[in-house]
Amino acid sequence: MKTRRPSLLFILGALSAIGPFSIDMYLPGIPQIAKSLNTDLVRVGYSLTSYFIGISVGQLIYGPLTDRFGRKKPLLFGLTFYILASLGCVFALDIYTLVGLRVLQALGGCVGMIIGRAIVRDLFDPSQTAKIFSLLMLMIGVAPVIAPTVGGMVAASLGWQALFVILTLFGIFLWIVVYFFLPESKGPDTSVSLKLQKIFARYVSLFKNQDFLPFALASAALSSGLYAYIAGSPFIYMEIFGFNEREYGWIYAVNALGMISGSQLNHLLLKKWSSVKVSLILAYLQVLCGGFLVLFTSSLFSFNPVIFKISFFILVFLFLTTHGILSPNTSALAINPMGAVAGTASSLMGFIQMVFGSLATAIVSFFHSASAMPMAQVMIGFALLGTLFLWFG
Repeated sequence: MKTRRPSLLFILGALSAIGPFSIDMYLPGIPQIAKSLNTDLVRVGYSLTSYFIGISVGQLIYGPLTDRFGRKKPLLFGLTFYILASLGCVFALDIYTLVGLRVLQALGGCVGMIIGRAIVRDLFDPSQTAKIFSLLMLMIGVAPVIAPTVGGMVAASLGWQALFVILTLFGIFLWIVVYFFLPESKGPDTSVSLKLQKIFARYVSLFKNQDFLPFALASAALSSGLYAYIAGSPFIYMEIFGFNEREYGWIYAVNALGMISGSQLNHLLLKKWSSVKVSLILAYLQVLCGGFLVLFTSSLFSFNPVIFKISFFILVFLFLTTHGILSPNTSALAINPMGAVAGTASSLMGFIQMVFGSLATAIVSFFHSASAMPMAQVMIGFALLGTLFLWFG
């Protein structure tokens, strides 16, 4: 059955949104989880880091599978895994069980991120991919708008376990949509070997590919500021600034709108400049936003809480807006030249991104203090690193 383009983009966008939805939905419930499981915010933060680790490992597994067996069967398998792990989180009785189940949840959920990118490469011309990724970014951006807002209301009304009930139902919905409405974009390919030696060789060849690696590294580093924000924002907004779960959800939604706006502004920028030039310009702007964020978070402005809050809100919004423009461009630049190994390349790019993201969240959690400085420093650090990768690529 032929799927219309709007329907196809909706399905791909929903699949790509599994990650942000699974992360953002439970952020407002982090303080409640800490109290319920008799632990502290730092240990609950490890359940976020463990999710990123699960995504990192899972993407390396699914890439070769989707090149070998086609896109749809591995996708349905991963979604089944995600559903079961999400349901398990509902019944977690201690933080260690929750951290472990979040790894399993990520191992299943990451399949949507990988195969979504690979299907775009299967079905669209290279000249269109950056624009298609921007459209998907619009749908992915809906998750950070809806998820924390809904999560804040659900956590306050029904408890944190209800958040994972919703994620379970979301996984079931995606499984049904994929099974009945998503066409297969690439059939099985028996020439793709699943022997570990051959898989390892393909990954090594991609690491040596100068058309792929610089942009994959740049994409990962420039995305890490977002993960630092995800890790640090619950404490900053709810503990330092004193907002409740619902208010935090709305603030998070406003920042997500910045990412959505950036992804759609990208359409206009690509009419005038190439993806490479757009990426360089926006990377410079991200570094600038990060630098000012560190400056205004420092003790120089601690004497005036109003200036601190206003500048913090604006600079975080602008920083995340640049991410909305950078992400589709760097992803397209990395994936476009990959051809028959698009699935493997997509998984490796996702793996690198999640390794960087896990590192960013771990650093923010490890250097947790009674200020926003750890988050701000990680954001500027990875923005500088990503700009260097682009520059030398």
